[in-house]
Amino acid sequence: MATTTPDTLPAARKLADPQLLKRRYAAERRYKAYGIFAILLGFGFLVMLFTSIISNGWTAFMQSSMTLDVSLDADEVAPGGKTDPDSLRRGNYSKLAREALYKKLGYAERPDRRTRRKIHGLLSRGVDVQIRDEVIADPSLIGKTIPVSLLAHGNVDALLKGSISRDTPSDRRQLDDEQVAWIDKLVADGSLKMGFNWGLFSQGASSQPETAGLRVALIGSFFMMLTVALLAVPLGVAAAAYLEEFAPKNWFTDVIEVNINNLAAVPSIVFGLLGLAVFIAIFGLPRSASLVGGLVLTLMTLPTVIIATRAAIRAVPPSIREAALGVGASKMQTLFHHTLPLALPGILTGTILGLVQALGETAPLLMIGMVAFVVDAPSTPLEPATALPVQIYMWATSAERGFVERTAGATMVLLLFLFVMNAAAVILRRRYERKW
Repeated sequence: MATTTPDTLPAARKLADPQLLKRRYAAERRYKAYGIFAILLGFGFLVMLFTSIISNGWTAFMQSSMTLDVSLDADEVAPGGKTDPDSLRRGNYSKLAREALYKKLGYAERPDRRTRRKIHGLLSRGVDVQIRDEVIADPSLIGKTIPVSLLAHGNVDALLKGSISRDTPSDRRQLDDEQVAWIDKLVADGSLKMGFNWGLFSQGASSQPETAGLRVALIGSFFMMLTVALLAVPLGVAAAAYLEEFAPKNWFTDVIEVNINNLAAVPSIVFGLLGLAVFIAIFGLPRSASLVGGLVLTLMTLPTVIIATRAAIRAVPPSIREAALGVGASKMQTLFHHTLPLALPGILTGTILGLVQALGETAPLLMIGMVAFVVDAPSTPLEPATALPVQIYMWATSAERGFVERTAGATMVLLLFLFVMNAAAVILRRRYERKW
């Protein structure tokens, strides 16, 4: 039990002073309030961020389309009677879609030029591709009248979603009163409906928001993450294991460690410049290819994997190594049979977090030209592609109203992938974690 000596008596009396205790308790309450305020402020900004993204982006997962009875006139679809795919691609499918819409709106004959131009503004410019694909898939449809679900124009889609206000004067609205009346008529008879936008995931780049999709970006991101996982993980774990278990402790390894820590803090755009100078300029790899993007992101992710793996290996108790070596195991056997398995939770966590960081990078990919306008999905990592964050950047810089919701919708998809990967890191760590 502590005793009070004459030397400590003044200090004890001072601590017992009611005024001093009151000030100490008040200071503790203030610090606690500061902490709560900081947490609430951060949480408030997070809620504002997600509210803004979701409110602007949920409509991107819905798309307007109209069902029309399209007459596949052989003279327009297959001039000369040729039904091979190359000949069918040259058919005038836009004309067929427009004539079907004339009839749907009650025009027995072709309307005047001004009316035709306004009617054409109700259909997407991608309807010819939709009809063409159906004809190429089944040439026996030529000469028949078939119902086809065609995409509505982006302005029509925006009107139905409320992005274009009906209260705006007709002369300042993208759709005038006559076009709005036609839209209401199509909605009333069930021809124009809103459905899930599968095209957001199945279509590639397009200058029209209603036909733009994430397919190329998703495949490009998959190829890049596969490259990073196959290169950064084994190289990073091997480098960390060597530095931690085998490398001699001298000035040379100290320099290596300092440089690894410095590389983890280098701006990502520097890695893009490195990839541009080395992989494209020197090695001649194709520009805008997923492989180049994966190699650049591998260089950027390696320091993170090495640092996390070294920390996980260092956290394994020395007694584990000593016990293994004491029963005759070699250093390699100790590493692979004991140290690495026990360090696995930390290695997995660091690796997944490194992949998450790589998935969300944009700047290095811009430097290697992954902003290409790619319509067809790549089948190999050497073909031109883009990535999810780059696609978001490109849509955000587009002037069309429909790309605003596409930008927010793509951001929601990217955040979903990041959330899943972070959740996987937490689950794996808790599942394999051991407490000493």
